[in-house]
Amino acid sequence: MKIVELDGYGVNPGDLSWDAISKLGEFKLYDRTSQEDVVSRAKEAEVILINKVNITDEIMGQLPKLKYIGVLATGYNVVDIEAASRRGVLVSNIPAYSTDSVAQMTFAHILNMVNRVEHYADLNRMGRWSNNPDFCYWDTPLMEISGKTIGILGLGSIGSKVARIAQDFGMDVYAFTSKSSSELPAGIQKTAIDGLLSVSDILTLHCPLTSETRELINKESLKKMKHGALLINTGRGQLVNEQDVAEALNSGQLGGYGADVMCEEPPLADNPLFAQPNAFITPHVAWATIDARTRLMNILEENLKSYIDGSPKNIVNKTK
Repeated sequence: MKIVELDGYGVNPGDLSWDAISKLGEFKLYDRTSQEDVVSRAKEAEVILINKVNITDEIMGQLPKLKYIGVLATGYNVVDIEAASRRGVLVSNIPAYSTDSVAQMTFAHILNMVNRVEHYADLNRMGRWSNNPDFCYWDTPLMEISGKTIGILGLGSIGSKVARIAQDFGMDVYAFTSKSSSELPAGIQKTAIDGLLSVSDILTLHCPLTSETRELINKESLKKMKHGALLINTGRGQLVNEQDVAEALNSGQLGGYGADVMCEEPPLADNPLFAQPNAFITPHVAWATIDARTRLMNILEENLKSYIDGSPKNIVNKTK
């Protein structure tokens, strides 16, 4: 069985091993692959592994030996799922491997904005505290999150983990979710979108990107939020209109925006968010802890072994 990994560097830049995968077939690893090179590199493969490379119907039509696409992520929008199903190509993903890491990054952004640890550490490296006339100083608002309201948009595995952490911090937790109120753990109040916007001191986004959720956070929805509220996005960049978020930050309607994702990745250098001092952007690394990526590689191995054994798991499509 020929296995081709088309863009392995983003998942494993060399600190983890591909040995377990290479033992399952004739394995070829590429760090990166342009869209133009996908067909030439994968034309003999039964299995292709991808992270961000797009596999379209047209590409699948030029890969006659292709039977299985392994997406090394939870989201699988990089594959034309309908075309894969029609062509009899199985598509698998890596579910729930990064829940703890993404929830951790969510609170890293929250705590960064309310405590500004890096800001003060940087000032003190330049002698600010050493030259201070008093025993302490602060030049940013400092906020205790206990007793504040966090709104969670989407209550899947990551949103649910965020809710549990928020409760441990003593926060009041509201959520917009498709789950019924009776399904929610104690202490989580279900609410509609407008209610979530109006009640949240901190709003955090954990819903999938769909036609209904694309740019759900925009000029109009931002007006419904509390003045000075904080917005966190560790879900998908396109859940927000970035220009509208930048304008809300500039006006003070938003007190801060912490994001690990952007609409275009890598982002353009002139993205309006980069000009906003209260926008804190990390480079899509919430999922990238060594722990999460180790789980990803282990699940990938299990996925491939189950495919070889004839009982594939974590399949996201139905073949015809």
